Amino acid sequence: MPQQWIETFVFFAWLAGAAAFVLGLHQMNSPATARGGNRLSAAGMAVAVLATLVHVAARPEGLGTTAIAIIAIGFLIGGGFGLLVARTVKMTAMPQLVSLFNAVGCGAAGLVAIDDYIRVLGTAEETVSTAIFVVLGVAIGCVTFTGSLVASGKLQGLIPGKPIILAGGRLLTIALAVAALLGTAALVLSAGGVIVLEPAAKLLVLGVIIGAGLGFGITMVLPIGGADMPVVISLLNSFTGTAAAMAGFVINNPVLIIAGALVGAAGGILTKLMADAMNRSLMNIVAGGFGGGEGTVGPGAEGGAGSVREIGPDDVAIQLAYASSVIVVPGYGLAVAQAQHAVRELADLLESRGVDVKYAIHPVAGRMPGHMNVLLAEANVPYPLLKEMDDINPEFERADVVLVVGANDVTNPAARSNPASPIYGMPILDVDKAKSIVVIKRSMGRGYAGIDNELYTNPKTGMLFADAKDGLASLVAAVKAV
Repeated sequence: MPQQWIETFVFFAWLAGAAAFVLGLHQMNSPATARGGNRLSAAGMAVAVLATLVHVAARPEGLGTTAIAIIAIGFLIGGGFGLLVARTVKMTAMPQLVSLFNAVGCGAAGLVAIDDYIRVLGTAEETVSTAIFVVLGVAIGCVTFTGSLVASGKLQGLIPGKPIILAGGRLLTIALAVAALLGTAALVLSAGGVIVLEPAAKLLVLGVIIGAGLGFGITMVLPIGGADMPVVISLLNSFTGTAAAMAGFVINNPVLIIAGALVGAAGGILTKLMADAMNRSLMNIVAGGFGGGEGTVGPGAEGGAGSVREIGPDDVAIQLAYASSVIVVPGYGLAVAQAQHAVRELADLLESRGVDVKYAIHPVAGRMPGHMNVLLAEANVPYPLLKEMDDINPEFERADVVLVVGANDVTNPAARSNPASPIYGMPILDVDKAKSIVVIKRSMGRGYAGIDNELYTNPKTGMLFADAKDGLASLVAAVKAV
């Protein structure tokens, strides 16, 4: 086949792959079409990869046996590991898996940029544009690689979730940023002929940029608390896309540029939405967050002013069975207990008795955006019953009972009433406006913001101390007996 025909075929294959990415991303707007969007995007990536292999193999130098063997082994190891982890990971561990994938993606993008820079070093291809794209790809890739590993470690519990403040840490972060910027300027100016650097000196400067980027990722993420880690992961995901786009410019691969730009833009938009949902600026989050994980206060303890009223399954069952309207507020506790099927069973039972049941979804409930949507979709909860915060908040005043299952900070009235609270101003679910409130929780432990929840001492609130799955099972049995 003539070379021109092969190039045309590859170009259209790349275009088809890019179109699949865009359409797939659009389908992820709704849980009803998200699975199809994932499949379409994966198919687009398969087409893009195969087209790239054809593109490289069609070159005069072709693909040697060694290169083919390395690619095949990489596919087997990477694909096998990815398939195994994706199928076995729990939903509660999905954010740290996403962060780990961020690290792998950015590490790969950084290595591609480094390899290409070494290839063009000292040749006519070493232009200013090449130097800029290489340095951006390397710097962003290194920052995201170590930053994502630290974020994943914090969420997994391998690193303490509380903010870790190093002595002189901020000065070190600034020094690393300055070193990376100076190195970038040196390589760009050298490529433009403004200054003269020997190849060995350029590699040394590149090494400084790599080291500064790796260190910056660590010192940037360590001081951020566990409560802010989902936002950080979203930000790092945006960096991953940007690094991939830079790698695409380096190796002149249009589909990689498009895919990277999509991921970068989507991650950036998601980061902004999550920061807005917490009523905090991105700079405030990166400068150091609050929260260090669940507290250890036992059942029956007091949370701030007022006392806690404990309630049993039978009392809750009577309230639910004779209610006209019930709103379920799922949270991270539901995810930990894998109680999505139990809550669906309870909802079905109540609906069979004529009770109107809805689910209130906060944008940052759980550990990642859409966490609750995915969990409830797994239990086949009808999507129309899942109501976003702005839609459901006006309905709380008319609700007979609100059942809070494992949610904490997103239901805390202190966000509206206490200017001294670290979550003051954060949009919350207006649970406290309901006629009656039931909270299923293992203990009076604090949420990721590390503060007491004023909802628990509200006279309208009854606390059912139990694991979410066990508590819901007891409610199902009690409602059946009513």
